[in-house]
Amino acid sequence: MNTRPTISPELREWILATSRAGHAPQTVVELMLSHGYDPRHSRSSVAEVLKVPLATLLADTGAPLAHRTRHPEAPLAKVGDREVKIALSMDRPALRVLDGLLTGEECDELIALARPRLARALTVDESGGQQVDQRRTSVGMFFKLGELPLVAQLEQRIAELLDIPMSHGEGLQILHYLPGQEYQPHYDWFDPGQPGYSTITARGGQRIASVVMYLNTPEAGGGTAFPEVGLTVTALRGSAVYFAYESGDASSLHAGLPVLRGEKWIATKWLREKPY
Repeated sequence: MNTRPTISPELREWILATSRAGHAPQTVVELMLSHGYDPRHSRSSVAEVLKVPLATLLADTGAPLAHRTRHPEAPLAKVGDREVKIALSMDRPALRVLDGLLTGEECDELIALARPRLARALTVDESGGQQVDQRRTSVGMFFKLGELPLVAQLEQRIAELLDIPMSHGEGLQILHYLPGQEYQPHYDWFDPGQPGYSTITARGGQRIASVVMYLNTPEAGGGTAFPEVGLTVTALRGSAVYFAYESGDASSLHAGLPVLRGEKWIATKWLREKPY
C-alpha cells in the first residue's frame, strides 16, 4: 500500500520556499496547521518534501515553537555600523559565507585575550560530559557570555545578523591550530539516540546553527570542508561561515581541515533553539 502523501505542486513549492526563508521543518508544520491542514498530512508532506525523518516532526504541536535563525540574504547585510558581504549562499545545508563579519583589530584582540587561557580542546561524549578526542587536535578556550566588551559586541552582532536572541548562544570558543592539527568530519547537532542527549539538551535544547569565524589567514590549509556537498570554505581573516541544521541533517557534516603551513585561529559560536 502506498502511504506517501499526495502533495500538490503548489504546496510542494510553498514548503520549499518557507524552508529556504529560514523556517525549521517543525515550524512549517505549524504554519500548515494554522491554515487548516490535517496534522498527519502536514507532518508527512513536510517530511517528504524536505527529506527529513518523520519522527523528528512532533505529533504534539501545542508546545511553543523553538527559535530558529534567519539566513542572511545576498548581497549585503547591514549590522550596526558594519556591512557584511554574503559571498556564497547554499540551501542544503543552509549556509552563508560572511565576508567582513569582524575587523582585523577585533581578530587580533580576540587572539590576544584568548592566548593565555588555551588548553586542549575537548568534545562532548555520549553521556553528555567532555572528553579528549583524537579527531580534534587543537587547543582552545571559552569566554563566558558577555564576559568582555569585545565578546559582548560580537555576540550582539551575530544576534542581530541572524535574528536570534543573544541568550540562545553558547559561550564564544577560540581555537588555535598548528601545522598538522585538524578537526575531522563531525556534526555540531546532538544525536537524539545518544544516552546523554537529555543531559546535553536540558539547558538550551538542541543546537540549531554554527558560526565559524576566521581570526587569521593560514599560509596553507585550514579551511572548513563540507564533504557531503563538495564545498570547502577558505579561512580568510575577518570572514566567517554560518550554517544552520536540524538534528539528523547529514548535509551539515563538516571538518576543520589540517593546517599545512602557518597557524589557524578561529572563533566558534554555537546557537541553541532555546535560551542557554
